[in-house]
Amino acid sequence: MAWENALLSENQNDVEACVTERVYEAEIPTCATAESASPALFPTITSRGPQAQKDTTANDSFEGIVGTSGSLRDVLDLVRTVAPTDSTVLIEGETGTGKELIARAIHNISPRSAQPFVRLNCAAIPFDLLESELFGHEKGAFTGAFAQKIGRFEMADKGTLFLDEIGDIPLPLQPKLLRVLQEQEFERLGSGRTHRINVRVVAATHRNLAEMVRRNEFRSDLYYRLNVFPVVLPPLRERQQDISQLVSHFVQVFSRKMGNRITCIPIETLSALIAYPWPGNVRELQNLIERAVILSKNGVLPNPLPRSDKNPATNPLPVSDKNPPPVTPSKIRFDDSSRALILQALREAGWVIGGSGGAAARLGLKRTTLVAKMKKLGISRALRRSDMTQLPCTAGESVMAASSSTT
Repeated sequence: MAWENALLSENQNDVEACVTERVYEAEIPTCATAESASPALFPTITSRGPQAQKDTTANDSFEGIVGTSGSLRDVLDLVRTVAPTDSTVLIEGETGTGKELIARAIHNISPRSAQPFVRLNCAAIPFDLLESELFGHEKGAFTGAFAQKIGRFEMADKGTLFLDEIGDIPLPLQPKLLRVLQEQEFERLGSGRTHRINVRVVAATHRNLAEMVRRNEFRSDLYYRLNVFPVVLPPLRERQQDISQLVSHFVQVFSRKMGNRITCIPIETLSALIAYPWPGNVRELQNLIERAVILSKNGVLPNPLPRSDKNPATNPLPVSDKNPPPVTPSKIRFDDSSRALILQALREAGWVIGGSGGAAARLGLKRTTLVAKMKKLGISRALRRSDMTQLPCTAGESVMAASSSTT
């Protein structure tokens, strides 16, 4: 039976879509070396250790952040803008979108990067202990306080304090938090001594704080103090371009961790993962890839999505600017799918090949590699009529094409 698959190079640095014709029992082909493999259309964008070759991508400076989609690049641009300041940042986004990674990125490229990065999940601490966790306490301040405790604000002095799930802080505690944000001072529980600190606060939530303010569930003055510089993370369903890169990244992580080497990602599996709407976002994808690596046989990654009529992968989201139609190479030749991907990237980049916003960066390729692929596929600025049918176009473009065909 014929195999159409996405092939991992032997050192698992790249994923390359390819078409091979071998029976199931036959050996699945692999690339001899990373150098001999042609560059990938879906490269992994992450640091792989000092011995690994680094890809040149739009977000190389952000450890653990994978993707080159426009929405992700917009977020990283905001991170670069606000990081050098001491302003409070409010990161908003659905559960599993990577809010802590963004918070760490802000700290890592800020002037405070050599100082502590302290994290506290406000939803994970009981109310009667949360105040002590934030501000600390003196010995004997309450029943069970057998020793002095340093709070998270003191731990983060001169560094960054990341308050995750800030929307879960109880109303009675919010005035004290507001005071620390405004005055940079507080008292430990059981003490009258005022401690002055120098802390940069980055907060995150999956809740709609503005709506909570309208319902009197969150203080408006605290909300305005937190919302100095908002950063909204896009859900994974609006980052379909990044899914193949994330799949490659997590395959590498879990195959290395489990010693279960993956050499092949079938195109059918990759297409199903791209079409799935991911209500749990990147965290859900990570967990499913871990399951798939555990279940893999003969180095082939299985489809980890549940097979049922209710599976959203069989009923993808409506096509829109934020949810473009996925490419399905399993139904066409690989050269055709490559041509469609390259043409779409060129069109989105205005036929600019190089630079951070060029087609090469959008595809995760080097400029020279993309130029070579364009020559091989016969792609030039003067598009052939068959190429135009592979690209989405506006109503005006359709009219122009129709009028040109009639002249």
